[in-house]
Amino acid sequence: MTNNIARPEYPRPQFKREAWLNLNGKWDFDFDDNNIGEKNNWFNKENLDKKIRVPFTYESKKSGINDKTSHKYIWYQRKFAIPKKQRGKKILLNFAAADYITKVWINGRYIGKHQGGYTSFNFDITNSIEYNKENNIVVKVKDSMSKNQPRGKQSWQEDNFECWYSRTTGIWQTVWLEFVNKDIFLKNVKMTPDIDQESIELVYYFSNSQIKKEYTIKTEIKYKEELVKKFSFTIENNNHKKVFQFKKTNSEMKLWEPNNPNLYDITFKIIDSNNEIVDRVDSYFGMRKISIKDGKILLNNKPFYQKLILDQGYWPDSIATPPSDEAIKKDLKITKEMGFNGVRKHQKIEDKRFYYWADKLGLVVWAEIGSTYDFNDLAVNNFVKEWEEIVLQLYNYASIIAWVPFNESWGIDEVKTAKKQQNFTEGIYKLTNTVDNTRPIITNDGWEHTISDIITLHDYEEDPLKIKDRYKEKEPIINNEILFNKQKYVFAEGYTYQNQPILMSEFGGIALKEENGWGYGKELETKEELLDRFKETISVIEDIEYLQGYCYTQLTDVEQEKNGLMYENRELKVPLESIQKILR
Repeated sequence: MTNNIARPEYPRPQFKREAWLNLNGKWDFDFDDNNIGEKNNWFNKENLDKKIRVPFTYESKKSGINDKTSHKYIWYQRKFAIPKKQRGKKILLNFAAADYITKVWINGRYIGKHQGGYTSFNFDITNSIEYNKENNIVVKVKDSMSKNQPRGKQSWQEDNFECWYSRTTGIWQTVWLEFVNKDIFLKNVKMTPDIDQESIELVYYFSNSQIKKEYTIKTEIKYKEELVKKFSFTIENNNHKKVFQFKKTNSEMKLWEPNNPNLYDITFKIIDSNNEIVDRVDSYFGMRKISIKDGKILLNNKPFYQKLILDQGYWPDSIATPPSDEAIKKDLKITKEMGFNGVRKHQKIEDKRFYYWADKLGLVVWAEIGSTYDFNDLAVNNFVKEWEEIVLQLYNYASIIAWVPFNESWGIDEVKTAKKQQNFTEGIYKLTNTVDNTRPIITNDGWEHTISDIITLHDYEEDPLKIKDRYKEKEPIINNEILFNKQKYVFAEGYTYQNQPILMSEFGGIALKEENGWGYGKELETKEELLDRFKETISVIEDIEYLQGYCYTQLTDVEQEKNGLMYENRELKVPLESIQKILR
């Protein structure tokens, strides 16, 4: 196995530093099915029996292992050296994502652990580093088929089934080192646009609450290389709020929207008393507003009809890990070329490069965590911690216009009547709204809504005429008088319609008989039939006046699920021009 670096691009484009070292590539690897590794001091090992290509999981072909069986404990090991010019810096070890519980040792010393499969995390490894020789990193990851952890589309059975796929175990996104100043560095900047006030609020978070020297932070905003504004202030504590107003400059505010995805570049520099730059972070933001008024969704204060497609984010040889940056971009570009204006990223918090390309290309995104499938104290605790991290980590992406914490009552299967589960959804709604009150929250996508800013319907009825008849009148649907998708009502008991916008957020799911896999309903014989059904169903949905948009299932096939407009290898099943004509 050659050590060619997979995913060489910087993994966190919303918060980019120049001084970094990609640790993707060839690692040593082993299974630990009897969980003896810690007892037998594997954290001191300088080699393991197998090889793996990080960041691809052992279940995938691209990892070099391609083993789909469940292994609860796995270990990684590799060596790395600190570049000479970075000696004396604080060293942060970053994981873009690893599923599910990750422990790290450097040179035999335990560094720490992190729980959660979708969130990014880092460790300060400075005090364990040897600068004059290679360092040994050992990582242990524990995963399971537990339904108490947010797992989304990862099968909790040994084999895949229906629309549940291969598991993602261990490191599945980029691992990298970052070199920062020992005294002070920028941890985060929370950026909140306000187009009505023509301003953006910047909340700066610094690494150090005990600032002993004098430091200044300079901020520079540009639009297409042209300077918009510079400003600076003295750092006095570990967080600081600044509101920048466009109307106080000569620069006209440029809005972000799918047809004009205008982005501003923003650079943050921490300067010491000798006028030396001790930290620099490059970022960007979009000025946009998503709001709800009179039962309609507004983007930048104008009605916005959403034409979304469901995107599972799986690839044939790399499973949940995007095989390349270009592959992410290609999926989003074809989505836009088809005529969709957004994506519902389903049951998965995606690689940060996905949201970056959605920002750049101009597609709105619904961000949705993978579900748990049980309801108990452990599942609730696991969910709450990871969801709050997700909302904070994705906050700055302009493309994200909705949060989706629950889907189809998964993990809350008694929410229709059980007050405890209803309280849980209300609590998550309020927590999300506390962290971010700028985006709507879809509390239980599909049915049995509790409090929710948008009401969504899922219906895989095959006959477009039956869809037309079922949804011809709004009142029976919102009054829980009609079962849809053959089994569910819109609201959980005790909740009523509050004039929220309504979208059909899952429908379609048309499979071809030739593919010999799983699909919704009866498979069609020919591609012509698929195109006809797609056309008729889209036409019926678009004619339902009270719907504010839709999300079609789905972009691609995934493993045994054959509901895509494209095969798993991204080959279109029907001509692009035909899809464009229908969606126009």
